Amino acid sequence: MPQIIAKCNGRVLVGTVISDKNDKTIIVHVETLVKHPLLKKFIRHRKKFTAHDPLNECSIGDTVKIIEFRPLSRNKRWHLVAILEKAV
Repeated sequence: MPQIIAKCNGRVLVGTVISDKNDKTIIVHVETLVKHPLLKKFIRHRKKFTAHDPLNECSIGDTVKIIEFRPLSRNKRWHLVAILEKAV
């Protein structure tokens, strides 16, 4: 990966790849815990992000780290930084 991407000041998220059907594109499922302000209960917040995978090295089930990046298409604003864990 280029050094510019590694030093970006954007958000960094960790999630699971749920689709790799498109060329050089992955869909990452990110789950975060958010505390409800009134009930003080933790709620799971789930969201899907479309990320750029320039080498097509990810597969479904991989745990990856993505970083916020400039818009590459209508939906792609994230870039793959690292594969943390490969799927079995």
